[in-house]
Amino acid sequence: MKEAELEIKNTITVNTSDTLSSKKSSEETHGGSHGKNNRKAGNGMITDELRAQFDESTSITSRTMGQLRQTQGHIDDGEDGRNHIVHDDAADHRPTREKEEKKLTAQISMMQPILRFLQLLCENHNRDLQNNLRQQDNKTSYNLVCETLQFLDCICGSTTGGLGLLGLYINVNNVGLINQALTSLTEYCQGPCHINQNAIAMHESNGIDIIIALLLNDINPLGKQRMDLVLELKNNASKLLLAIMESRHDSENAERILYNMSPKQLVDSIKRVFKQEILEGDIFYSLKVDVAKQAFHSEDAVEDDEEDDEEREASPKAVGHNIFILAHQLSQHNKELSELLKPSGTDLYGDQALEFYAKHTAQIEIARMDRTMERIVFPIPEICEYVTEETMVKVYQSAERDEQGSKVADFFDRHEDILREMQWQKKLRANPLLFWFSSHMLLWGSMSFNFTVIINLLVALFYPFDDSKKELDPRLSTLVWTAMLVSLAIVITLPSPGVIRVLILSTILRLIFSVGLEPTLWLLGVLNVINKAIFLTSLMGNRGTFTKPIRHIITDFEFMYDSLYLTLCMLGLCVHEFFYSLLLLDVVYREETLVNVIRSVTRNGRSIIMTAVLAVILIYLFSIIGFIFFQDDFLMEVESLDIQQIANDTTGSCPTDGNCSNTQSIVSQFLHMEQETGIAQPDEEDKQRACDSLIMCILTSLNQGLRNGGGIGDVLRKPSSKEPLFVMRVVYDLLFFFIIIIIVLNLIFGVIIDTFADLRSEKQQKEEILKNSCFICGLERSAFDNRTVSFEEHVQSEHNMWHYLYFIVLVNVKDPTEFTGPESYVYSMIKEKKLEWFPRMCAMSLTAEESEGETNELRNLQAQLDGTNKLIQNLSSQLNDLKDQMTEQRKQKQRMGLLQNPTFPMNHQSL
Repeated sequence: MKEAELEIKNTITVNTSDTLSSKKSSEETHGGSHGKNNRKAGNGMITDELRAQFDESTSITSRTMGQLRQTQGHIDDGEDGRNHIVHDDAADHRPTREKEEKKLTAQISMMQPILRFLQLLCENHNRDLQNNLRQQDNKTSYNLVCETLQFLDCICGSTTGGLGLLGLYINVNNVGLINQALTSLTEYCQGPCHINQNAIAMHESNGIDIIIALLLNDINPLGKQRMDLVLELKNNASKLLLAIMESRHDSENAERILYNMSPKQLVDSIKRVFKQEILEGDIFYSLKVDVAKQAFHSEDAVEDDEEDDEEREASPKAVGHNIFILAHQLSQHNKELSELLKPSGTDLYGDQALEFYAKHTAQIEIARMDRTMERIVFPIPEICEYVTEETMVKVYQSAERDEQGSKVADFFDRHEDILREMQWQKKLRANPLLFWFSSHMLLWGSMSFNFTVIINLLVALFYPFDDSKKELDPRLSTLVWTAMLVSLAIVITLPSPGVIRVLILSTILRLIFSVGLEPTLWLLGVLNVINKAIFLTSLMGNRGTFTKPIRHIITDFEFMYDSLYLTLCMLGLCVHEFFYSLLLLDVVYREETLVNVIRSVTRNGRSIIMTAVLAVILIYLFSIIGFIFFQDDFLMEVESLDIQQIANDTTGSCPTDGNCSNTQSIVSQFLHMEQETGIAQPDEEDKQRACDSLIMCILTSLNQGLRNGGGIGDVLRKPSSKEPLFVMRVVYDLLFFFIIIIIVLNLIFGVIIDTFADLRSEKQQKEEILKNSCFICGLERSAFDNRTVSFEEHVQSEHNMWHYLYFIVLVNVKDPTEFTGPESYVYSMIKEKKLEWFPRMCAMSLTAEESEGETNELRNLQAQLDGTNKLIQNLSSQLNDLKDQMTEQRKQKQRMGLLQNPTFPMNHQSL
């Protein structure tokens, strides 16, 4: 490194001196116009003309030095001992020489693999080697972190004081070495390694300033020739500045970066890069469409597209996004920068840039293993744009809470399915027809239910169908035609759901009276089958069912339910119209309230079944008692059918072909049974014994006892009070009524009602939780009362559940070698399926306010203590003054007493 730096300094010194001498000679020769330019340069402004002169003079000087080196290399000793100069045709091949003389020397070029080696030593944030590069346990320690920073400072020419002339020292040949130095420095301090971060940020050289200059300045003339290389430089410089501030809880390094950086210049660089992206033809969206079209046809295309995205890592959009994230991080320490990042409404391209990057930037908070909180700002991956609104609503409403009141466990378990859905939706965009069908899945479902309702209305009103056509009154026919044509015109011009329904109903009514009921019903059945097939295709398109294994397809409840629905539609069309009636049960699946009604029975099904078993056992016991003691009381009123009249009615209603053999055979069997049993056909009601066998007693008790409000006593014979078993009969009826009707049946009803009430309260509680608690950390709305951050701001920006999903997607699609420290930590936790990195019952905004409150309280206590100390000092000084005064007064009194007493011997000592 030292030899390379010395070689660079010598080369830059020669080039700079030659450039200045060339400028001076050009000034003396041409005077006038160049003098004006030079005066401008002297004032700190570099014009394009002056920069071109610098470039030309530097090229001439480098060419001359190259010729001298080559000439010295061709001097050798001849056979006669004299020196001979071997001439070449350099003058005839100046373009080739110009390319050769710009190449780096071996001492400088060998630094690129060395820096690459040092970078790979620290790969995957190897903390031991990061510290070892800074300090070794040897007699002589070399700080390779600072040495690399000084090498970057040297190769960019800042040692010559030419920070403003940055473009003169960066060219096509050394830009790769500069990028490698930036990448190595980034790897030194990611992880984070706080000591290496401080070593780079607080180094005595102006290395941090050269990094800022690479980020903010136009690097010309390289930018005019190879803008892609300049963008790569800016991208690596922004990553290095972010790495210097990574995972820090203080603002020391951020303030060091902001010290020599103008916030307006930083924001202008974001806008300038975004404007360049727009002028290049909106590459982002055009590439996204091409990627989707190719990815739909092959998996290899997906890999190629990912490689293309990696190659476009230094695109203007990506570079601007990194600079925006850097500005977002720095804005937390600078109010001016925070205001500049808000759209002003005066700059079209600038506001568009800030809005675009703000929309595609997210932030989350993670918890480290030591329970410290950390904020991460990251770009939202492009694939996250393909998550559907239906999936977001379903996950948000159906995620289950865990014991700590958080839903992250269930949410985390679903992230792999959501990621696969995103990938499938990205492929789906390449097939416009299938995508159009899939995006209107709700419409197809609503149409299918409406078809079912209409078909069942026609079946219920007109079955059995009459083949004869009914003529419609001309006035009603005109009214139907008018309604149909007017609604059609309104639908074409101003479509609305109500007008569409009127059009459909008037069309169906017109078809019924034009072609007949059965053809209309058949047409509606065909449309219903086609519509449900489209819905099923849309469902499979949205869910990516084609790519799932058979086991997952079979276990998918919604897919199997809609397949059964389609089967019933086909049965109603091909077999019998009564199958359409089963389709009306779809209303239970569509309405959550009805689902809860069904769940109120099925949720505690075991309790209901066991209670019913108890009821059967008790009825069995009551049947035994009834069989023993009250067998004669089981007299049931029956109403026998007049078989002969049924036979006559059936024979008279036979069709013309006389095909009544089955019905007449059944009637003849009934008549034969009556003749054998000797049962006559009564004209009025009759009674029949219903307890001659125990099984008949059991069936009668179950059938009549449970269906009557007063129990079995309502249907048994009314006994006389003079009968010997009258009291026992009363007890029997009352026990059956209290035990079976009141207790057992109400137990079953109570279980159902309580379950339904629990479901309703759970639904209300769920809505309350979704409204008033954070999905991620589980904090209640009340925790943010009287705070600087409201609950809505916390849910939207700090702990947005979809931002956490986007970050999980980011670490899944990003190259692991490009991970930052927090990304590596979260990636390892995801692989181990640990949830400790999610914040639980805490937020950085609340913690910061608490610490700030504690700090303010300590400051107040310190101020009170200082005031008390000052007061004590004042009181002490006043007490000392008072003591001195009392002492002086005492001495004066003693002196006066001696003067007033003449008998007291006075001498010089006593005085």
